[in-house]
Amino acid sequence: MAPVLIGLAGVSMAKASQFAFGINTWIISHFSWAALFYMPAGFAFMIYLTKRFFPGIQGSGIPQVIAVIDDPSHKKKNNLLSIKIIIGKVITLMCGLVMGASIGHEGPMVQIGASIMHRFYGYGTIRTAEQRRMLVLSGGAAGIAATFNTPIAGIMFAMEELTKKYIFNAHSSTLLTVIISGFVSLAIVGNYTYFGYTNEALPFLTHIPAITLCGIVGGLTGGLFSLIVQKFSIILPQKIREAIQNHPYKFAALCGLIVALLGLLTNSMVYGTGYMPTRLSLESDTALHAWYYGPAKFLATLLSALSSIPGGLFAPTLAVGAGIGDGLSLLFPNLAPHSAIIILVMAAYLSGLTRSPLTSFIVTMEITGSQQMLLSLMAATLIASMVSKVICPAPFYHALAQRFEPSPATQKADKTA
Repeated sequence: MAPVLIGLAGVSMAKASQFAFGINTWIISHFSWAALFYMPAGFAFMIYLTKRFFPGIQGSGIPQVIAVIDDPSHKKKNNLLSIKIIIGKVITLMCGLVMGASIGHEGPMVQIGASIMHRFYGYGTIRTAEQRRMLVLSGGAAGIAATFNTPIAGIMFAMEELTKKYIFNAHSSTLLTVIISGFVSLAIVGNYTYFGYTNEALPFLTHIPAITLCGIVGGLTGGLFSLIVQKFSIILPQKIREAIQNHPYKFAALCGLIVALLGLLTNSMVYGTGYMPTRLSLESDTALHAWYYGPAKFLATLLSALSSIPGGLFAPTLAVGAGIGDGLSLLFPNLAPHSAIIILVMAAYLSGLTRSPLTSFIVTMEITGSQQMLLSLMAATLIASMVSKVICPAPFYHALAQRFEPSPATQKADKTA
């Protein structure tokens, strides 16, 4: 039952996200300057909803899922995974896309998928901590698979990203969940790749310099994003840090204002998931966007993440990688074919941010139909992960998950009880 619901939820979220961002496109096309007013108010409103009605939905939702998996207690975690969480996540995510925040629905689908599976914990014989982890793990993997139509990436995401602290031993459960949810998605929308298909091939041995450069650039920029988000509240002067903590609505409004300004400066290209600019880049034979698109999308996504509004990072991260790759192709036009550079940097930047190279190259390969670049993508993501580790040693999602993990005192009380 749960995998079917996850598949339906994945398709519904994709359609709803497209509709919500379509509203933003219409507003921007008629009243572009209005973003300077409604984005600050919208960001602050979403933080209000999060704090007042739906605590636990902030950010992408992946750290919350990891925190639940890592928790050794057998107790149900309704504060992070529940029907209420699903409702709040959907409402605020749609609000964010209507506003034009640089977010996506992929990360939220991980939390939604995990919440659907977690809802069945405690029924029948499903009552142990190990069974709870199995449900949450399978639901998170199915969420990724259903939203991107990438079943292999969903399984790899579960093995590489969600279970760094535990040995992955839920193969059959996760596989069955991903297959069923993926089949539901496939039956409704058909077999498709998220960014279309590319016939670009990149012989590994003859393009080692290009692969190495793309891996290093992706690792540096992805690692920088991870470092800033993790250390933001530490590296700031104490007065600024206290001001942000005491006035979260004002800080969110400031982030929204800067994103609106970036949107005006880039002709609205930094808004939303970045799907269309990325697809256009992949279909072009030469650099398509201005050199500043990649950095601007990087900053818009960073501000959306720092504001703590609910929203995923996968699609915007891939868009940032595509923008950086487009700029790299403009700087080195003879380095490699344009679309090949785009795909390599997309995978490398995602790997640099998440430090999950296998998931990164499989996701990129499946959503672009670039199976012929398998070895090149593997090499670029491994290089990016190693470079990123030098810049930011802690894995991105697992560092953020610590904010949702129970304190030692709470764990001790649970054991005593």
